[in-house]
Amino acid sequence: MKKIVVFASGGGSSVENLYLYFSKKPNVEVLKLYCNNPEAGVLKRNRINSLEKLIFNNDELNSDKILNDLQSLSPDLIVLAGFLKKIPEKIVDLFRNKIVNIHPSLLPKYGGKGMFGINVHKSVIENNEEYSGFTIHYVNKNYDDGDIIFQKKIIINAENPLDLAKKILVEEHKYYPQIIENILNES
Repeated sequence: MKKIVVFASGGGSSVENLYLYFSKKPNVEVLKLYCNNPEAGVLKRNRINSLEKLIFNNDELNSDKILNDLQSLSPDLIVLAGFLKKIPEKIVDLFRNKIVNIHPSLLPKYGGKGMFGINVHKSVIENNEEYSGFTIHYVNKNYDDGDIIFQKKIIINAENPLDLAKKILVEEHKYYPQIIENILNES
């Protein structure tokens, strides 16, 4: 049995998508949701009510609390799904090549601190890019800098950042669970 945990900060559609996908897979278990925002929409999603949750603040993330909890679960993969904080180095070091993130651009373009969500899509449109998309990558000590696992390129035919965000999110929901499953099968 492969075990994954998920970190999220926002609305939670990606977490719900992952949870529903893997609930149909007898060889993978989503063990826990970690969330740094007590007001996050992810905590209110009915379809993931049964998922164990740990809500924490920034000090707890950077202390040994989260690290110790992760060690006790010994996940095969830590999945970031709209998690907006930098993963502390001690967690990255302990779980090297076992933490994945999805970013709403074709990295290395539009990555780094402050480049998340609608900020990315605004920049892409302001710069008249022909393509956008998303990147699934391993997490290292720098924002959006880990080895790229998968990218999906999308032709931009949206006139505003919200439309582009919706279009990319549909593709993220389609591919992220599949790529995670592939990683788990190869480990």
